[in-house]
Amino acid sequence: MTDFEKTYQNYNPRAAALAEARALLTEAAKAAMADGTLPEAELPAFIVEIPADTKNGDIASNLAMAGARTWRKAPKMIADALLAHLPSIEHSVFAKVEVAGPGFINLFLAPSFWASVVLGACSNKEYGRTDHGKGAKYNVEFVSANPTGPMHMGNARGGALGDCLAAVLDWSGYDVTREFYINDAGNQIQKFGKSLAVRYLQQFCGEETYPLPAECYQGGDIKVLAGEFAEINGDKYVAACSGLDEEALFASEAFETLKNALVDYALPKNIAALKRDLGKYRIDYDVWFHESTLHESGAVLDVVNKLLELGACYKAEDGAIMYRSAQYAAKYGTVNKKKTEDGTEEEAKDEVLVRANGIPTYFAADIAYHYNKLATRGFAKAIDVWGADHHGHVARMKGAMDAIGLNGNDLDVVLMQMVNLMRDGQPVRMSKRTGNAITLTDLLEEVPIDSARFLFNMHDAGSGIDFDLDQAVKTDNDNPVYYVQYAHARICSILKKMESEGVAFAGAEQVDATLLTDPSEMDLIRMLAAFPQEIVMAAEKYDPSRINRFVIDLASAFHRFYGNCRIQGADPAVQQARLALCIGVKNVIFNVLTMFKINVPEKM
Repeated sequence: MTDFEKTYQNYNPRAAALAEARALLTEAAKAAMADGTLPEAELPAFIVEIPADTKNGDIASNLAMAGARTWRKAPKMIADALLAHLPSIEHSVFAKVEVAGPGFINLFLAPSFWASVVLGACSNKEYGRTDHGKGAKYNVEFVSANPTGPMHMGNARGGALGDCLAAVLDWSGYDVTREFYINDAGNQIQKFGKSLAVRYLQQFCGEETYPLPAECYQGGDIKVLAGEFAEINGDKYVAACSGLDEEALFASEAFETLKNALVDYALPKNIAALKRDLGKYRIDYDVWFHESTLHESGAVLDVVNKLLELGACYKAEDGAIMYRSAQYAAKYGTVNKKKTEDGTEEEAKDEVLVRANGIPTYFAADIAYHYNKLATRGFAKAIDVWGADHHGHVARMKGAMDAIGLNGNDLDVVLMQMVNLMRDGQPVRMSKRTGNAITLTDLLEEVPIDSARFLFNMHDAGSGIDFDLDQAVKTDNDNPVYYVQYAHARICSILKKMESEGVAFAGAEQVDATLLTDPSEMDLIRMLAAFPQEIVMAAEKYDPSRINRFVIDLASAFHRFYGNCRIQGADPAVQQARLALCIGVKNVIFNVLTMFKINVPEKM
């Protein structure tokens, strides 16, 4: 990397300009107080921001308005005093500073600043990446679908959201671990085994002899797995289970042996399928964390004992260990409610962590898992992506972190709304191929992965999505990912055409980007300047969808620029500046799409 390129490593022009504006105004206020123009006082809190309308300035501040009470003067008088004491801006990023209206302070960025944005974007292949996060360790856990069946549409959205969130965090300078939590212990695995065992017995004795209980998993995938097991093992488990009524069967050692054998066969197959399907969706996890390891290592009971020592738990008369949930959850909102005998709901007060029979609940394992993330492995933040139906679990999980001596605010939960699949304007709930609910695999057989990943990340997590299957398969500008990819391919085509005509880009060091003054050029440059901070904001707000919207707007701005500003036949110096701008836009589109694991074609 050359010294020139190093200049633009971790370059965040918008954040740098805002910081410089704040520093100049702070220095002006201190100087005005030092010579008595303004009375000595603590500097008030004030805003420095990019205004919605930049015609009156690229950066605006309310310092004079915010200081009216502090300095007991009219804002206009304060603003004039600040400007009179402003340090020289000759070597700053600003060309001029003005007072507007009743006391707004507007700062105008110099042409050299905008030129540096173009040079940074075209010379730095990773333009947009910053060290904002300072290497803080963040864990992003997402999807974590039960390994008892195939993944559904919520998992498709959660996969895109979680993976793209991890990407913007990484680009913002955080040390990110992507994690999948495998629920391979507890009630759902018992239910999985029971469902498989009944379906296995049905293979040899019929459904009338062994009807599947209503509480079991009813999906066709259970039948398939049980059938495969039966083909391998034959009827070797049938005789030991014969002749027992339902109650005796489910309590028998023979049925337990059958259940365990089936789980040992089917669970690894399902986990392998999860990994395969998520890999096809371009999601690669750093950690696949098995719930069972928490039980095997004693970590669950260690956490329960710690809670007992801290007074957050107590032993009930029947021997169960109860956790004072509401006491700790109240700080974070409402906890899950429980049904009373008459059908009404009441807030759960104390919750069972270990049952009277000594078996820990799922909640106990969940506390141990998050303790493992924050305490044992030392993540600064544990970020979980959950479906919105888990909202009642948020307060009690955050409260449990406080109860065990950690900080509940170090656990952040992104709640994700539902997905509605649409075709021809109508909801689609069943797969044409299987007649069952549409799975992630079904979706990816119909919809290109680029479209799925981009469209599922088009809206913030708190918004429901109507996923339009017709739009997702289009190869025209109605499909947002195609529109963005086309902008990149168009720039590649322009650069190749210019090279074929003997016009090569001379390099950023040779460019005078101050020649770019057309409004459509400035619109593009402003967007390039905003890009690194957009990634930072997406990371801070846990909202990677803002990058999708940004890159769509960037593609639109590029098409307008190309319609207004000719490159072929332009003055050579202007031509080189415009090529630099094109390369900068190309780099940003490339970085967004590759960051989100979407293909970046050079021709379409």
